Amino acid sequence: MTSGRYAAWLLAATAIVTVTRPSHAQSAGDGFLFHAPGGSWGVYGGFNRASASGDVFAFVTKQLTLNRGDFSSATFGSNLAIRLSPANDIVFDVSVAGVSRRSEFRDWVDQNNLPIEQTTSLLRVPITLSIKHYLTARGRSISRFAWIPAARAAYVGIGAGMMRYRFHQVGDFVDFQTRNVFPDDFKSAAWTPMLQALGGIEVSLSQSIVLTGEARYTWARGPMGRDYVGFTRIDLSGIALTTGLSIRQ
Repeated sequence: MTSGRYAAWLLAATAIVTVTRPSHAQSAGDGFLFHAPGGSWGVYGGFNRASASGDVFAFVTKQLTLNRGDFSSATFGSNLAIRLSPANDIVFDVSVAGVSRRSEFRDWVDQNNLPIEQTTSLLRVPITLSIKHYLTARGRSISRFAWIPAARAAYVGIGAGMMRYRFHQVGDFVDFQTRNVFPDDFKSAAWTPMLQALGGIEVSLSQSIVLTGEARYTWARGPMGRDYVGFTRIDLSGIALTTGLSIRQ
């Protein structure tokens, strides 16, 4: 099972549990906290499907034995949420998605009739600040000293931040003017602004532990370095499907 199918399966399972097992979910809310939580800390993992559009990806997928799907990868991250109101949190989030693929030129071989090989990698590290809005109540106070979490809660959110990225190729390449084969190391790395939209479901496993399932779309494009003169901005956008655990605090 691929990472993408695994992440999608986990999200579907979370939704099924939420909808079809209310008795179990309700039992998760039987405990209580002494006050409404001031926030939460969580970790998550899943699959990030890179858009990989634009001319640099068109070039490498045409010349090398790569395709756009090769730039998708597993993703992992952590976030810290601070409660602003009963329905809203502000969330600080850091994640990483990186992949490295070996390839060779599709239509060229070297003077010994051997493949011309190289490695291409893409790293994306978004750091964001988001507003998360709950569409359903995430708990209720029953006295001055008790707060009962809801069995489940749905949310949406928007955010912005900066992304550190690196597009890197090392190995052997072809000079199309002279047809010579030469070794080289090409790299483009920088920070660029980004936006994101997200939505998800939280399922209470206990009064303090929460299972999360989330879909997140990121918009980002960054400049190419001087090793890639003539190329337009690199597309760093993508959609991530993740599951994780959070601790209410």
